[in-house]
Amino acid sequence: MIKPTPNPPAPDDVSPYESTDSKKFNEAADRALDHYLNPAKASPPRKPSTMFLIAPDIDSESLLAHACESMASASVMASDFAGELQGPQRHKMLALQQIIMLGELAVNRALDNVDPQNC
Repeated sequence: MIKPTPNPPAPDDVSPYESTDSKKFNEAADRALDHYLNPAKASPPRKPSTMFLIAPDIDSESLLAHACESMASASVMASDFAGELQGPQRHKMLALQQIIMLGELAVNRALDNVDPQNC
């Protein structure tokens, strides 16, 4: 016995721009695609503030050496200040001094990696 199969429903002839909701949706989709796929509309590159500007031609070794010296100075200042404190404040300052010292060790290692013949 062969069973008759009904035909699928005919598609509606509806334009995607007939309703205001679908028109808004398509406009939003166009804006999103333009934002991600059209590089001509990209925002201008960020211009850094020149108030505290390090010269762009300074080499990494010099920058790391100055960072190391600055962190060593901050570690000494934190240690001296911790000597004048007592109780929980002293413990907090010694913890801060230890964090500075760990940063100094990391900068020293990076400096060794930049110029390994001075190890």
